Amino acid sequence: MEKDEDKQEPIKELKLYKIASELLQTERAYVTRLYLLDQVFCTKLTEEAGKGTFPVEVVKGIFSNVGSIHTFHSQFLLPGLETRMSQWDSTPRIGDILAQLAPFLRMYAEYVKNFDNAMDLLKQWMERSAQFNAIIQDIQENLKKLMEIYEMLGGEEDIVNPSNELIKEGQILKLAARNTSSMEIYLILFNNMLLYCVPKFSLVGQRFTVRTRVGVEGMKVLETSNDDYPHTFQVSGKERTLELQASSEQDKEDWIKAFQKTIEIFQQKNETFKSASKEKEELGKRAPRWIRDNEVTMCMKCKEPFNPLTRRRHHCRACGYVVCYKCSDYKASLRYDGNKLNKVCKDCYFILTGRMDAEEPVSGKKRGILEIEAAQVSGNSVLCGFLQHSTDRTKPCQRVWCVIPQHDALVLYLYGAPQDVKAQCTIPLLGYQVEDVQRSLDHPPTSFRLRQSKSVHYFTADTEEVKLRWLGVICKAVIGEMPECQTPDDGDLANGCHEGVPDGS
Repeated sequence: MEKDEDKQEPIKELKLYKIASELLQTERAYVTRLYLLDQVFCTKLTEEAGKGTFPVEVVKGIFSNVGSIHTFHSQFLLPGLETRMSQWDSTPRIGDILAQLAPFLRMYAEYVKNFDNAMDLLKQWMERSAQFNAIIQDIQENLKKLMEIYEMLGGEEDIVNPSNELIKEGQILKLAARNTSSMEIYLILFNNMLLYCVPKFSLVGQRFTVRTRVGVEGMKVLETSNDDYPHTFQVSGKERTLELQASSEQDKEDWIKAFQKTIEIFQQKNETFKSASKEKEELGKRAPRWIRDNEVTMCMKCKEPFNPLTRRRHHCRACGYVVCYKCSDYKASLRYDGNKLNKVCKDCYFILTGRMDAEEPVSGKKRGILEIEAAQVSGNSVLCGFLQHSTDRTKPCQRVWCVIPQHDALVLYLYGAPQDVKAQCTIPLLGYQVEDVQRSLDHPPTSFRLRQSKSVHYFTADTEEVKLRWLGVICKAVIGEMPECQTPDDGDLANGCHEGVPDGS
């Protein structure tokens, strides 16, 4: 009997592992669909609504709290499951993760409650607004085409991504480079790549195999002249150059126009990267804006906290960052100072001397969740500002810079100062209880606290109005609603969405 039980134990463990793996795969697929709803449909409709084509409130009414649901699954549940599955040998269970996050699922109550109204709004505005209807149809049509191509390629290429936009596809002849032979191929042009495909045998419909994937970045298209082979043109990319022959002059013109337009749009979207490179080229040519000492509590490079005795503040003369002595123990000549040697940080030293690309990761470590610059998120925040914070009411509070970013509106980031490059801690607000602490002996009237199980955070605002503004945002975030950016009154710019946001330029 015991032997039978011993035999059943490995089978049971394998079965549990397969169930957990299947749940993980289902969650990944679900997050992909949530991304489609939140970042594709909702984003494109919101952009169009911003042009005044239809009210923004319509988009909010249709998508309700889909953004919150997407955030919960993509940033909390899915990462939790993935981490646990990678540790399955030592921790073969997922029930504790599901139990811990189960209270957050109550956000679906709002979604279900709003579902009928959302469907009515969707139907109403698809009939009422031609532009609204066109956006929905375009996205659906693009995804349908991507699925058709995915099946045509036998599932070999991972192309079903909302960021991939099909531009043009069709059969064409490819001319050999060494002789006069030609071969029929199939081209599929997307907004970011070209797939050069060749036919393969199949019993169910036409199928192709991808021979080469050519990126649009750096791509050029050139019309060629060949008396023996009319209607020819050349497409060259970093990966490969193709000599192509169209079926007619009109077909050739259509292909060339499609390539030229795709290349032009791609280059326009990458202008931001060019401007970043230009800033790097300007380094050392003009005096930087110095970050003030009181705007940081830690080295802006190594992120170690400053100390008056052992780790003092120094300024990089090239970028103006506040760094520690270890990170400023370099010297480079700066053009704006007559090419004299100046104290600079490690990154600027490598850029100015050309000895190493400072953007290449030295250790290969991933960026931690706390390693988001305060100035970066403050400039695009739902709400930010100074609050007094403590996790123990018997100890004195610490003045911290608090930020709820727009891109992560269900998380509160706490920094030591507005220019710190790393948060002291983050508080995922979902599931917390918000308690407005009224006048009492223990707390001033501008206090409130967040409570979840044994975790308690005490906060104190400078004024009652600031406290109410924070409570208005946090009360939505804890139940999974996406709070809106708080625009301060003219007389109270110091405490709203733009409170004390430093100029990081």
